[in-house]
Amino acid sequence: MIDTDPAVLVLEDGSRYTGRAYGARGRTLGEAVFATGMTGYQETLTDPSYAGQIVVMTAPHIGNTGVNDEDPESRRIWVSGYVVRDPSRVVSNFRANRSLDDDLARNEVVGISGIDTRAVTRRLRDAGAMRAGIFSGADAALDPEEQLAIVRSGAQMAGQNLSAAVSVAEATVTPARGERLGVLAVLDLGVKQATIDNLADRGFEVHVLPQDVTLEQLLAIEPVAVFYSNGPGDPAASDDHVQLLRGVLDRELPFFGICFGNQLLGRALGLGTYKLPYGHRGINQPVLDKATGRVEITAHNHGFAVDAPVEGVIDSPNGYGRLEVSHVGLNDNVVEGLRALDIPAFSVQYHPEAAAGPHDANYLFDRFRDMVAAHLAKKN
Repeated sequence: MIDTDPAVLVLEDGSRYTGRAYGARGRTLGEAVFATGMTGYQETLTDPSYAGQIVVMTAPHIGNTGVNDEDPESRRIWVSGYVVRDPSRVVSNFRANRSLDDDLARNEVVGISGIDTRAVTRRLRDAGAMRAGIFSGADAALDPEEQLAIVRSGAQMAGQNLSAAVSVAEATVTPARGERLGVLAVLDLGVKQATIDNLADRGFEVHVLPQDVTLEQLLAIEPVAVFYSNGPGDPAASDDHVQLLRGVLDRELPFFGICFGNQLLGRALGLGTYKLPYGHRGINQPVLDKATGRVEITAHNHGFAVDAPVEGVIDSPNGYGRLEVSHVGLNDNVVEGLRALDIPAFSVQYHPEAAAGPHDANYLFDRFRDMVAAHLAKKN
């Protein structure tokens, strides 16, 4: 049954959207962003990259397949809040263990339903991502000016380092599947299970390391390569991760980074980063692979990007040789990938693991495996 308890979404510009409580009751604050995927809401909710964000779903009908115990991308739901238009009245999938509403409540995620999410999306599209709050239960009755003041007292996403909140506390190991290539050091900045599975399927023994690991600790496991995962927060606030990566690049260990890892590779090479007005979030983003001329439909979740010229070869300001932008977003010409030409390192801004899809970019895991295998053959 659809809940009738009142709730309100408040944006920091004063916009208000009244609806019904969904999930847990109370108040929550975060950066309001919109996600354009029509499927895979469970993967979105459990993606650590959404930590600190109130996610507005542009697809109108959410929750019809319920929630199961097989599809989560991490150990919990990470979104700060959840906004949907029409929550499903029933769960209709043989794999479902419970409803989405129940799962949100169990994870203490405050949500809102029954509002015009198209109007919210258009507002964010025009004005940019902004601080927001969802108020339900007793908090729904607060004075509107008090609610707005609470929202405006919240933290801005720019300048936040959220890696410690989402990373593992201790290292974990996933054995290689098939022919073993060697140990892969994965810096967990918010890694997804699908990424770990894809890397293990390529023959890597995947060691997921805490985000505060030192270079000495990383090198002690004798990795054949290093991987930086996706994750939340501002790359400009991750100096320690950049210094660690520079130590990896100095030793010419093969490197692959996705999403947050792409931004940190950019910084390690000497490039800057900046905040996008409203970011890229969804599973229908067109990206051009400049090497092949192929357009891929890809999954994105990023609010920051690397500042680099999309054409031509440039020299790394930090002395790592030549580099180029390898992939470009076709909606707005944003940098979506980097390739170093003189050291074994590359990265992409999007999600090649793409659970629940699309899978156009899955080949990048093969490209990484081939790069590592060639590097090992060269050493031997």
